[in-house]
Amino acid sequence: MEILRFTFMQRALFIGLIVGVLGATLGVFVVLKRLSFMGAGISHAAFGGIALGYFLGWDPILTAVIFCISVGIGISMLIENNRIKEDTAVGIFFTSTMALGILLIGLKEVHNIDLFGYLFGNILAVGREDLVISLAIGAIIAFSLYFFFKELILSILDPEMARVIGLPVSFLNHLLVALIALFIVISVRIVGIILVSALLTIPAATALQWSKNLRKVLVLSSIDSLGCVLGGLALSYYLDTSPGATIVILATLVFFTTFLLPLPLKKK
Repeated sequence: MEILRFTFMQRALFIGLIVGVLGATLGVFVVLKRLSFMGAGISHAAFGGIALGYFLGWDPILTAVIFCISVGIGISMLIENNRIKEDTAVGIFFTSTMALGILLIGLKEVHNIDLFGYLFGNILAVGREDLVISLAIGAIIAFSLYFFFKELILSILDPEMARVIGLPVSFLNHLLVALIALFIVISVRIVGIILVSALLTIPAATALQWSKNLRKVLVLSSIDSLGCVLGGLALSYYLDTSPGATIVILATLVFFTTFLLPLPLKKK
């Protein structure tokens, strides 16, 4: 194919495949746990973490990882106390972390920060260092999901039973939130802070329209995500549009097409 002759497209394709599979798999847990809004909140918190990195003179990706995990666990702990509802807790962190990012960038008075790239993503600008970081974090996410797969599923579908048999439900909740935060950080360069939560929800929501069998949902979600990443990259190349936005729009069109199909066509 013509577009694969370019190194930047090869890198974009490779990291897109990594993020596509991870997002589709992790997204099933997110949708089943009803953490879609939390994912949006953590993704916007990444802006505060990146700004903190620039303010301190540290690697913005490193600070974003630490910041997003801290915010995610903070939200989870507030919810567990039953004093604040989930949407309220997410809303508080959602707005405050964005405000913190704006404040820190203003205090630093640095005007050459690629904020547009972080907000809206630029998968075509992915470099070798981004690939290494994505592979390392992706391996952590994949290993964690594989190792704690059954425990996570039980804690999501039947938390009371999980507690009865002695599973550390609170730890598993915090672990899932931490994995979401890690995924968001490596996806920021692809679709940006504003759109990253879409990769966690849309493919999984589409797959759940076709089947309620967990294994089938995981496979269908991955296929849908990979198809949208590949299709979105190809369309963005030929239409000269934003790759991240094109991927998300394509995934959204697939979801609504699936949603509107007659029920007899959908396999349970």
